[in-house]
This record gives sequence, structure tokens and C-alpha cells, in this order.
Amino acid sequence: MATAAKEADNAIALEEIHTEKQEAPKGQRTFTVEEAVETIGFGRFHIMLFLIMGSTGVAEAMEIMLIAVVSPLIRCEWQLQDWQVALVTTMVFFGYMVFSIVLGLLADRYGRWKILLLSFLWAAYFSLLTSFAPSYIWFVFLRAMVGGGVSGHAQGLIIKTEFLPTKYRGYMLPLSQVFWLAGSLLIIGLASVVNPTIGWRWLIRIASIPGILLILVFKFIPESARYNISTGNVAAATATLQKIAKMNGAVMPEGVLREPTKERRGRFKDLMHPKYLRTTLQIWIIWLGIAFAYYGVILASTELLERDLVCGSVAPPVQDPGDDSEESHSPCHCHLFGPAAYQTMIISTAGEIALNPLNILGINFLGRRLSLCITMGCTALFFLLLNICTSSTGMIGFLFMLRALVSANFNTIYIYTAEVYPTTMRALGMGTSGSLCRVGAMVAPFISQVLMSASFIGALCLFAAVCIVCAISAFTLPIETKGRALQVCM
Repeated sequence: MATAAKEADNAIALEEIHTEKQEAPKGQRTFTVEEAVETIGFGRFHIMLFLIMGSTGVAEAMEIMLIAVVSPLIRCEWQLQDWQVALVTTMVFFGYMVFSIVLGLLADRYGRWKILLLSFLWAAYFSLLTSFAPSYIWFVFLRAMVGGGVSGHAQGLIIKTEFLPTKYRGYMLPLSQVFWLAGSLLIIGLASVVNPTIGWRWLIRIASIPGILLILVFKFIPESARYNISTGNVAAATATLQKIAKMNGAVMPEGVLREPTKERRGRFKDLMHPKYLRTTLQIWIIWLGIAFAYYGVILASTELLERDLVCGSVAPPVQDPGDDSEESHSPCHCHLFGPAAYQTMIISTAGEIALNPLNILGINFLGRRLSLCITMGCTALFFLLLNICTSSTGMIGFLFMLRALVSANFNTIYIYTAEVYPTTMRALGMGTSGSLCRVGAMVAPFISQVLMSASFIGALCLFAAVCIVCAISAFTLPIETKGRALQVCM
């Protein structure tokens, strides 16, 4: 066994030596994937890429936002208490957290495209199973599995990032937020029609359709050329770039594609390398805080609408003394959304696109770090403003701005994280960041759905404090990626 292992190590070493020495003939021109991507430029392929990979955001938003519109119904059906409703969301993000790291490792080793396809199949399968959940325990378990599948959708963003020329990344990637917004609005609109008529189980089944349809069009998107070249598959990378050039009506650079030295890919210890240690730790803090604020806003909106928590009041609405129905005495706050509540959710959700033009300008002219610092600071401010006793219209306005700001935060950190790490560890960097992000998302339900009932101002001040910490962390990030070429290796 020891001899066999030694021979295998020698074979690997010889292969790496051979790779390192494999150079273009003297005098022959060469080019890198980065140079090819910049030369080919933006065209038809990138529009198709944007539409297909961007649409992964529709499926992801529908699956994640589903809990917000289903919570009141399962609360009533299974007579759940506050902590049980919060646990559903927490377990979704627990599944997301665990699978995010695993799928990030696998994507750096076996390819972005394969993991993306696997994650969509996984999420669609368990989402459909959720609609048949016979009990609360089964519902929680199956939604956790859906969260695990959804975590792999980040590979769609990585594929887009690795194919886009440098000057277009700061414009096209934030526009992907349109797809998340579309998914969020679609699930709220469907809920307003489906929930009161045929029930939440059919809502879940309908929500899984976009993900299933996307699986059918993935074949039109190739594996990342940057990934192929990092694994030594020069032929596949060259073929992909030639196909893109043909679709865009452009020409390839002269010469042959140069293959860099092979490196091991997807190693966790690379994230802790002195070159990236500080960046990694600060990115993790920011991701955690952004997710905490984002899902805190969403779930707080649900609580405000469901329990009418305005002006810092924690008392439930006064019941009619003559109403002796079971619902009026329910300790589980069984109160279903009406048309006005769905309308408010749609308006506040639409806020996610409100600051998109300003966010794009900030990212491209102020840089990723300063732009994120400003939006995180403003997020903290609006959390505090939500404490002001105002009318329902004023509350909707504050929620609208909060959704716009937390969405801008996510836009910026997604771009920054995809740009700051090299190809050999990009998917792992996104995966671990996404995993830490879900820790914030796991805590958010207990603040928005439990603590807020006890102390409205305390919950909002906690959200604001976390956002301030993230703003400071963003401002002090050691690397600015604005205008920076994507790195191939460390």
C-alpha cells in the first residue's frame, strides 16, 4: 500500500513538472483567458448568459421568500408558537450554511456548471416533497434540504463573473438583482391568490416550476473557461472561448492559449493564507451582518403586518369582547394576511430595485468598499428611523428604503467577493462567505419574530448596531477590486 501511494505521488509530481515545462514554442504568441475575455468583449453570448444565469435568482428568491408568505398559514394549521415559526427559517439557512461550504469545495474541484445543475435538481426535488409534509417536523426537515440545494445557486453568479469583461462586471452583476426582485414579487403575488383559494401546499408546488424550467436551458451555458484552464483543460477552454467569439461576432487573440502551472484547488487553508486572511475575516463579518439585516427586514415586515406592531406597541390588537371564536383566543397569534398586507409586502419588496441605478454608479465610481460602507451606514440609520411613531404609510416608506438599502448591500458584497479571490479558490470563497452569511440569517428570525415582540426598539437597535460594524469593516477592507482583473491563482 505504501509503495503504491508513493508511486502515485511520484506520478502526480511528474505530471505537475511536465505541466510547468509545457510552454509555447519560441516565438509563438500566447494569450491568457483574461486577455481573451477582454478581447472578445460583450455581446450576444453575454446577454444569453445574463438571462439564463440571472434567472437562477428568480428560483432562489421564490424558495427563500416562500417562508415569509407561508408562515402565517402553517402557524395556524399546526398551532405553532413564535420560536417554532422562527425555527423553520433558521433551519432553511442551516441547510444553506452546511451545503454552501461543501458545494463550494466541489465546484472548485469538479466545475461550476455541474454543481449548479446538481443544486437545482436537489432543491426542486425537496421543494416538491415539502408540499406533501404531513407534520411540522417533516416540514422543517424538508425545507432545510431545500436550503441546502439553493446554496449551490451561487455558482450561477460565479459563471457570470468569470465570463464578463472587467468593465462590464460592475454594471451587469448588480442588474441581476432584477431577477431576485422578480422572484420575490412573483411569490408574493402568487401567495395572495393561491393561499386563500387552494392553499399553501399548492403554492409550494407552483413555486418549484421556475427552477425545473431552468434546468432545461442550462445546456446552453458552457463550463467556465477560467475553471477549465485552472485544471489544465486547455482544449475545452479554447473551444469555449472560440464559441463565445463566434456568437459575439468577434475574433480571438492571436496565438495559443497559455496554460498556467497546475495548482491544487479549493483548499480551505488558502483562505487563511496571510495574503487573504484579513480580507477573508472582514468579508465573513460583512456577509453575516448583511444577511442578518436583510432577512431581519423581511421577517420584521411580516411581523409588523401580521401583528400590527406599530409605534413600539407590543400589545396584540384589541379583540371584540363578543368574539368567542377559537382564533380570537389563540396563543399562537393566528392572523392571516389580507389583501392590504400583501399589497404592503409588494410595495416594500419593490424597494429592492429603487436604489439599483445609484448602487451601480457607486460601485463603478466610488469603488466597492466605499459604496458598501455608505449603504451599510444608511441601513443602520433607517433601522433606527423605524422606531419613529408614524402612520402605516410612513412605516411602508421606511420598509421600502430598508429593502432598497439591504439589497444594495448584497449587490456590492456579491461582486466584491467574486472579484477578490483567484479562480483556484473563488467558488470556495463564495461558498464559505455564503455559509457565514446564513449564520446571520439563522439568527434573524429570533430577533424579528421573538425579540421584537418583547422589545421593538431593542430589536431594531441591535440590527442598527450590526450594520454599523459592517460599515466599518467594509471601509477598512485591504483590497479594492474596482477595475481589477480577475486573478487566476494566488
